[in-house]
Amino acid sequence: MSIKKRIDELRKIIEYHNDKYYNQDNPEITDYEYDKLYVELRNLENSHPEYKILSSPTQKVGGTVKRELRKVRHDIPVVSLQDVFSKEEVYSFVEKITSEVTYPKFVVEKKIDGLTVVLRYYNGELKEAITRGDGSIGESVFENILQVESIPKHIPSKLNYLEIRGEIYMTNENFIKVNEKQEEIGGKIFKNPRNLAAGTIRQLDTSIVKDRNLNIFIFNLEISEGKKFETHSETLEWLSNQGFDVSPNFKICETADEVWNAILDIEESRWDLGYSIDGAVVKVDNLNDRISLGMTSKVPKWTVAFKYPPEQKETVIENIIVQVSRTGRLNPLALLRPVILANTTISKATLHNQDFIDSKDIRIGDTVIIQKAGDIIPEIIRSIPEKRPDWAKKYIIPDVCPVCNSKTIREPDGVDTRCSNPDCEAQSFRKIGYFVSKDAMNIVGFGQNTVEALMKDGYIKKISDIYILENYKDELIEKGIIGKEKSVNNLLNAIELSKDNDIDRLITGLGIRNVGKQSAKILAGNFKSMDELAGATYEQLIELEDFGPTTVPDILEFFNSNAYIELIKKLKEAGVNIISKTVQKNIDNRFLGKTFVITGTLPTMKRDEAAEIIQSFGGKVSGSVSKRTSFVLAGEEAGSKLTKAQQLGISIITEENLKDMIK
Repeated sequence: MSIKKRIDELRKIIEYHNDKYYNQDNPEITDYEYDKLYVELRNLENSHPEYKILSSPTQKVGGTVKRELRKVRHDIPVVSLQDVFSKEEVYSFVEKITSEVTYPKFVVEKKIDGLTVVLRYYNGELKEAITRGDGSIGESVFENILQVESIPKHIPSKLNYLEIRGEIYMTNENFIKVNEKQEEIGGKIFKNPRNLAAGTIRQLDTSIVKDRNLNIFIFNLEISEGKKFETHSETLEWLSNQGFDVSPNFKICETADEVWNAILDIEESRWDLGYSIDGAVVKVDNLNDRISLGMTSKVPKWTVAFKYPPEQKETVIENIIVQVSRTGRLNPLALLRPVILANTTISKATLHNQDFIDSKDIRIGDTVIIQKAGDIIPEIIRSIPEKRPDWAKKYIIPDVCPVCNSKTIREPDGVDTRCSNPDCEAQSFRKIGYFVSKDAMNIVGFGQNTVEALMKDGYIKKISDIYILENYKDELIEKGIIGKEKSVNNLLNAIELSKDNDIDRLITGLGIRNVGKQSAKILAGNFKSMDELAGATYEQLIELEDFGPTTVPDILEFFNSNAYIELIKKLKEAGVNIISKTVQKNIDNRFLGKTFVITGTLPTMKRDEAAEIIQSFGGKVSGSVSKRTSFVLAGEEAGSKLTKAQQLGISIITEENLKDMIK
């Protein structure tokens, strides 16, 4: 293999693994293996500078600098807790403490199932946020923590230095919403809120963190220079008064019986909380007692974590059905004999794919053990072969689509089975529903019931049929399948209005795998028309921010398909806009090649408004300051970004300066 070919190969491999690591939170190789590839590429480029390009992973800020977030040493090591699993162990812990401490009190708190972070405040201002890491050294996630609304950025008390610990988590409701969006774009479905929260807080794109609405509960005060406390419960009360969400409804106990009852009370309320917990933490309340008790070589002696077992139930798989998604994926679903689990009735559970079914040897008629993953999603843990009926046979996902009877195909190098027919009715129903949705073409009044009614009567079979419904206006009014004359007129007017949408909505509505709203906006901002986008090359697309080797092939495959060519032809004939209004606005590219960072509170603009102005003139807006930053747009209380910009000698501008720059 020639040097040039090896360099190209390494770039593609590294970009692929960057995408798996950053965007999908699903790395396939170790950091050591990644570093070996990166060093090989860097050495080859240094030896052959004629092959260097700006888009190489070695030249990008996100190539390696951000693969490993900035390391920060902890002032106080973040250690694990001693886990206990029985009533006897809890009583033994309380009795041991009582034998060593006079009249101890204990605080019992919920153990939030999330990601521990350390927050540092200087003179009342949040300046740093660090993950646990290996306990001694963590990673700075400061920029992302600023997107968590429940974390105060300033507090009333101006202590010289305050260090606290909290647990980043995601509510069950937000977790479900994120997965629904992932399903819409054919993206990765996350298994539980804890993993999603942990992956989100390490994202490179701060807007993703903001969209996912993370939360935090503060559970410990570590350092408070200038203020002394006697008890842990006192620190929680003080932190609450400073504006923090502290460990909720903690209880102060004096005896082993009280401690155990508090643990049982938390367990009883577990399923009604709206977020995941995996236990209860018992802590000695007096801070001086904690010091005297000290630590073992690994864990503090003054606290234990009681871990609740996941609630599990036995039930029977009565049938297995297959549903077809918008992207054509066949999703096997186990229909279960209804059972109450975690306060809800469970009657079905996903079987994911053929590999999952085979690995657990799941069959119709099997008795199975189920639990809720992350206390939310029902999952089958295992089957019980000794209870299997004689007639039970191995289950194979059908080789024909259950909806349209077309041949199914197993993805090469993948686990999914898909329907080969792009016009499959099940796919069409979901594709049309997604196309007209609020996030896409936003055709008001075109809900799922309307889609179903129009498909049932044969008025629409595919997306392009939406724009010829006007031809059947009288029939629709006469039949009344979507309402009376006013309803029909309102729907047709909404369809007409949608023709004038910018192409980012059209791109979103097309339902390209792994392309959601944000990706669609980037595409609409970089290509003048749908035709120009459809003719884009791999090299052009891979240059775009956040477009990696997973997404780009999906885009190329989609725009080269006969289905798209036929669809866009009909949309053009119907008068649907295919010209990018964003690019038209960007004809004045005075900020092209310039990177801006916005920090602080601006006098009259919101930060996203300022970002839109910058982008409209061809500029790029970044979430962090680096040597490549051109300008920092600073408002009041700008904080650490302003400080870093000043240290690097980067130009600082005000809102007024920005307005002057665009005159």
